Amino acid sequence: MKRLFIFLAVSCLLVCSVVGQEPLRRKKVAVVLSGGGAKGMAHIGVLKVLERAGIPVDIITGTSMGSIIGGLYSCGYRSSELDSIVRAQDWSYVLSDKDDLSHQSLEEREKQNIYAFSRSLNLRKRVSDSGGGFIMGKNINSLFSTLTAPYNDSIDFNRLPIPFACVATNIIDNTEVVFHSGVLGVAMRASMAIPGAFSPVRMGDMVLVDGGLRNNFPADIAREMGADYIIGVSVQGKPKTAEELGSAPSIIGQIVDVNCKNKYEENMSITDLPIRVNTTGYGAASFNANAIDTLIRRGEEAAMEHWDTFVALGKELSADSVPQQPVRKTASLNRRQRIGSLRFENMTSADEVYIRTKFRLHEGDSIDNTRAELITTAIRLDLFYQSAGYRIEENAVANSDGTHSARVVFTAGTKKTNQVNLGIRFDNEEMVALQANAAFPLRTKLPMEVDLTLRLGKRIMARTDWDFHPRSFMRQKASFSFHHNDVNIYEKGRKSFNLTYNQYNLTVLPFNFNFRNFNFQIGAAWDYYHYRNLLVDRQPDHQFDRPSNQHLFSYQAQVDYNSENNWFFPTRGARLHAHFVYYTDNFVSLDDEMGTREYSASWRKTFPIGSRFSLQPMLYGRMLSGKHTPFIISNTIGGEWFGHYVEGQLPFAGVGYIEQAWDKLVAAQLQGQLHLTQNNLILLRLVAGQDADKLKDLFDHKTMIGTSLSYYYNTMFGPLGATLSYSNVTEKPVFYINLGFVF
Repeated sequence: MKRLFIFLAVSCLLVCSVVGQEPLRRKKVAVVLSGGGAKGMAHIGVLKVLERAGIPVDIITGTSMGSIIGGLYSCGYRSSELDSIVRAQDWSYVLSDKDDLSHQSLEEREKQNIYAFSRSLNLRKRVSDSGGGFIMGKNINSLFSTLTAPYNDSIDFNRLPIPFACVATNIIDNTEVVFHSGVLGVAMRASMAIPGAFSPVRMGDMVLVDGGLRNNFPADIAREMGADYIIGVSVQGKPKTAEELGSAPSIIGQIVDVNCKNKYEENMSITDLPIRVNTTGYGAASFNANAIDTLIRRGEEAAMEHWDTFVALGKELSADSVPQQPVRKTASLNRRQRIGSLRFENMTSADEVYIRTKFRLHEGDSIDNTRAELITTAIRLDLFYQSAGYRIEENAVANSDGTHSARVVFTAGTKKTNQVNLGIRFDNEEMVALQANAAFPLRTKLPMEVDLTLRLGKRIMARTDWDFHPRSFMRQKASFSFHHNDVNIYEKGRKSFNLTYNQYNLTVLPFNFNFRNFNFQIGAAWDYYHYRNLLVDRQPDHQFDRPSNQHLFSYQAQVDYNSENNWFFPTRGARLHAHFVYYTDNFVSLDDEMGTREYSASWRKTFPIGSRFSLQPMLYGRMLSGKHTPFIISNTIGGEWFGHYVEGQLPFAGVGYIEQAWDKLVAAQLQGQLHLTQNNLILLRLVAGQDADKLKDLFDHKTMIGTSLSYYYNTMFGPLGATLSYSNVTEKPVFYINLGFVF
């Protein structure tokens, strides 16, 4: 009996000891991602290998690009999704302050493709939204807001599917700022704000820039968050030698790399598994498609060198008592949500009414990221705010039926006092031309804007535009312009005339309807042509007097449609233009006869064939009817663009300068476009045309044929290209060089 009692007592003690003992805790694994700009794309390749090896990630910390990749991974994106996201971005757009004009008027889209530099200014305020950076970051803010949904309200980052932290630098006192909470997109934006390139993020009395200046490899933060095992990824390159520092980007990159050495070695020393990716040949700005592909692959290769370590770590972790992993809330890129609450911050009540009316916004309606971005673009363009953003806070509003809906918040920055745009171009015909534009919003109940434009070069132009933006798709406009033109006109490749004249123009468009890719105008114009000088060659049939100064009053209607995905080198979409003008000298007739009528049209369609090649057929023509057609509006052909030198100019491959043509002209062009890379293109054009004085004689004349071969490279200043062409009109080769947007 005594032995039985002792046995039972010992058994109870053993059971109690086992029951009271805490279960074995699995090691917490942290992933630390360094900064490095575009080189940080390699982080995605490393994450792919971690997933393949089955390594659970419990903590993520990052700086700069590491904060972006890490922040998105902590939201629930898998490495394959991140791979798709970074490849799908137009990084030249994302890393700029250009507005997304795909849903805006064709006029706004054209302006974006004229000026190489644009800047919003606020002369009434010392600190503007730009805040000391070349790039304000409007587009990257919008991208972060979209990608971090449904975590774009202020939250504790430990509540993310994977706890997360990132680092920024407060340049007020040069201290390290660690984000464990807040708006995730804002934290990521602060962490990657490269000084001078991106404007800093201002929070209270802090001015935050790139965290790499203080802690580019935040392994110490991961350890503070409870990490037992740290896997660190560094894309830091070796310091450049004196011979390699031969350009401004290389010098700037070296300065950044040197300043990012703070705490680097000591943080590497506490990293259990450091992975150093070879990024030789690539820099912080290598955001092109080939570079992204290579960097992701190199990240995979660097991680695979540690595959045996990953396998051993996976076995060790699986042998421990592993708690159930949290279920990740799938990040949604464009999910429609019901609006429970709609709020506008830093906007006047009149502006709020404008946006609500234009977009028919009401509580109870649905919204997605695409529509929200469209609204923020309108806040910037129509209401003249320097910046605008939005937040969609999921399930923030309780409905009476027990369900929940979203709180949608639109936030505007300061109002512009003006917008300054600058364009510059060079070609071997006009040489250098410069065009500047300044837009001045008027502080009225409904949006109004005054534009001033000045062009300097061989052709001088000064123009004032007044725009009125009502709450619908109408946009009334009035403009007055002065042009000083010095135009050479050729005949069969030989200069025959030089005409110098001034033109004064007043145009009123009471009906100007804009809807996405479509524009329809009805208006009237007054033109006064003052002819200064006419020089002619010695050909007997060219000897005539200078034209008489002339007033013209005209009525016009115009239709434009453009769904092309690129203004200059589209790979899909179509473009249509149709124009009718009735010219008079007394509002009714011209020289006591029926006024001259102009009928012009062009149509172009892009047919993609594979991923790199496309065919673009184009039909175009211009017909003039009337007994007394003014010389200045007659047809001319030549060059690559419509109306480049004079209003009646139609492009024609193989004709360099403009050549006189008959009043009836039609042409067809077939263009083949080959993308060697994203920015390198080869264009081959073949064009045929017919012209005549009378429509019935159109096909009785000799067919004009031209061809051209061009190479173009897309630069931030506009297309840079060279064209070699030939036609039976001039019967000699033409070489043309162009740099810059067309104006």
